Amino acid sequence: MAEQQLMPNHASTLVDVLEKVLDKGVVIAGDITVGIADVELLTIKIRLIVASVDKAKEIGLDWWESDPYLNAKAAQQVDLQEENKRLHERLQLLEQKIAGQEKPESGGNEHGR
Repeated sequence: MAEQQLMPNHASTLVDVLEKVLDKGVVIAGDITVGIADVELLTIKIRLIVASVDKAKEIGLDWWESDPYLNAKAAQQVDLQEENKRLHERLQLLEQKIAGQEKPESGGNEHGR
């Protein structure tokens, strides 16, 4: 019976801790270096931020909003940017063709004389 009373207290404490962590945010940072005979071969920098979505947005971490794999609106935006780029290139080609046709043919009649 004593164990059953401890479980709810433990669970509420865990929930309180989790709520505080998500509200305030936690940063965990570390570096891993792999080397042989004092020669560094590989360095991995690990940065982990645990926070609520609201807290992350508050501190400027909102990369998921512009990631086309995570956000349908961002994917649509990428598609529109690509289409805009293709149309811009096509417009430039057409303008170059028109400019090439408008050039007067100089010397065409002079060579024929």
